[in-house]
Amino acid sequence: MPRPRKVKKGDTVRIHYTCTLANGTLIDSSLEDEPLEFTVGKGEVMKGLEDAVQGMNVGEKAARKISAEKAYGERHEEWVLEVGRDKLPEDWQPEIGLHLDIPRGNGQTTVATVTHLSSKMVTLDFNHPLAGEELIFTIKLLEIKRKK
Repeated sequence: MPRPRKVKKGDTVRIHYTCTLANGTLIDSSLEDEPLEFTVGKGEVMKGLEDAVQGMNVGEKAARKISAEKAYGERHEEWVLEVGRDKLPEDWQPEIGLHLDIPRGNGQTTVATVTHLSSKMVTLDFNHPLAGEELIFTIKLLEIKRKK
């Protein structure tokens, strides 16, 4: 009888997952949707999730803690900037929690979140909202797709 095949780098896998914060707050889940499919080692998902599925067998279910470093990165206070309202478009009405797409010179955009407002300043946080957070993934490996 052949041994079960374990996930390794280069395999394309399909999983169902639930992602929570350490305190149990639900962040995301595929259970009510299509399974997530990705190739391990290609950078299509966060590094911690790639690492978490390696060594799993089809049908296996596991809970894995993913450090902030391997999820959305550490939080950087230097990425929180105060901008004078006079530097922003006059017709723009900022609100706390609003996400802004800020154009970069290379044609891409960076997302910033408005975190504080005063009469003269707007505070923009360029950290990912989940930066600095440890995540808990509950994963069920549904399939390892064979390379053709």
